[in-house]
Amino acid sequence: MSLNLLVASAMILAAQASSGVPAPAPIEAVADQTEIVESQTDRYHRLTVPVMIEGQGPYDFLVDTGSEATVVTDRIQQQLGLRSAGNAVVVGMASRVAVELVMLDGLEFAARVFDGLEAPLLAAHNVGADGILGLDTLQDLRVLIDFRDNTIAVNDAAALGGNRGYDIVIRARRKLGRLIITEATIDNVKTAVILDTGAQTSIGNLALQNKLRARKRELVSNKDVNGFDILGSIGVARSLKLDKMQINNLPIMFADGPAFAQLGLAGKPAMILGMRDLRIFDRVAIDFATRQILFDAPPGIGFESRTRSGGVPGLL
Repeated sequence: MSLNLLVASAMILAAQASSGVPAPAPIEAVADQTEIVESQTDRYHRLTVPVMIEGQGPYDFLVDTGSEATVVTDRIQQQLGLRSAGNAVVVGMASRVAVELVMLDGLEFAARVFDGLEAPLLAAHNVGADGILGLDTLQDLRVLIDFRDNTIAVNDAAALGGNRGYDIVIRARRKLGRLIITEATIDNVKTAVILDTGAQTSIGNLALQNKLRARKRELVSNKDVNGFDILGSIGVARSLKLDKMQINNLPIMFADGPAFAQLGLAGKPAMILGMRDLRIFDRVAIDFATRQILFDAPPGIGFESRTRSGGVPGLL
């Protein structure tokens, strides 16, 4: 069996339809109960949570809203000896690499148990964790990230308080299981924005760089989950507008890779909004069931003009 997988930064997008295998259904371990998981933050500002596999663990998994597939690493494979489920081509921001798939049963997370997951097997030193929780475990749910308390809650929207208390509620478009904000603007350029809790920094494609006529500044490199480097240039956008809220002084790494092409965004201005910049909000909720993305601004900032100093993103 062969799948095409797309990976950008630390995110995996699996073309599950090509396998002919239906998405696995979660088994409710505790009915109608919200489990609030205290998360840890890795050195790249990404969120990790403890999960159990076949009663073993806990293992630290990244929560990645940009990944269609849940991923395990060689560290887990060495301990559990998971059986092979075929092969896949993992497409990173900088590379395409053939990898093995393993069958993953008994994955426990947020009061749910998942069986029958076909998970790409990647190197732990490239992922930076024991594994990645992808959209195959997050679909039909709301993921609420509270940066104030450093917690993640997973349940349906009603159980998590609905839409009360959020400054912005944006309807997103679904593409390959991911939610894309299509009405955002960066320096008045209409831009597709993808929220990715598995990405460290914000990455714009070359179509966005050309539209912004951004001057090439210092070159930087990031490593994808296959261990290959992608080279790009750093720029600073004056403003990112999401509905009626504005983020100022947003650093963006400009680079092109297969991730944008897989989403049909190679020739259109697009940006992956990473964890470093999402953390300026108090709370961010990503509701896959209703295709809504909700933002809660810090108290006292609201929508009054304010820019943080030192080049750190601020809110308007």
